[in-house]
Amino acid sequence: MEHLAILSKTNNLLSKILSGEKTIESRWYKHKKAPFGTLSKGDIIYFKESGAQVTARASVKDFEVYENLSPDEIKSILSRYSAQLGVDISYYDNIKDKTLCMLIFLQDVEKIPPFNVKKSYGTAWISLDSINKLRI
Repeated sequence: MEHLAILSKTNNLLSKILSGEKTIESRWYKHKKAPFGTLSKGDIIYFKESGAQVTARASVKDFEVYENLSPDEIKSILSRYSAQLGVDISYYDNIKDKTLCMLIFLQDVEKIPPFNVKKSYGTAWISLDSINKLRI
């Protein structure tokens, strides 16, 4: 399966992924939605910043799922993985009300020739058989 992950420009996450500073992508939710239930080891993730073209891809080395998270458990995950997530502990303020977390360990990160995708997806993560279904 292939996935499209849309990243906020705020913390320069895409550049941190490409530089190797950020080796774990995380998704924090209140309710299950993609990539929960759609992600497998070896899947390909394409990355783009909001409002920009797709410019990078990586494969899934492994992932961890956390459910029914308490604020203390969120803080624990952040303190353990903040460097690999490309954020600091202050990121807690953005996710303190979430109850689900998926940590996605990345490998084979590479910059790719930029391309556009359809903009009518309305979510920050899309799972599909082929990225070509979104490519324009």
